[in-house]
Amino acid sequence: MDYVSALLPPFVMAVLFISVIRVIVKSQGGPNKAKEDAAVDAALARAESARQASDTRPKGTGA
Repeated sequence: MDYVSALLPPFVMAVLFISVIRVIVKSQGGPNKAKEDAAVDAALARAESARQASDTRPKGTGA
């Protein structure tokens, strides 16, 4: 019975890992894709506007 207790943790971890991968793959695309794309586009737009705002500051005026 020692072999069962030795194999159980790796088997459980393998099942959990496969389950996580399946959830990740299933959540790609579909109706979630538009929401994810919009969130990424918004984050990129914020970063771009912050970069442009810092570029327009005159040199030597603070951080």
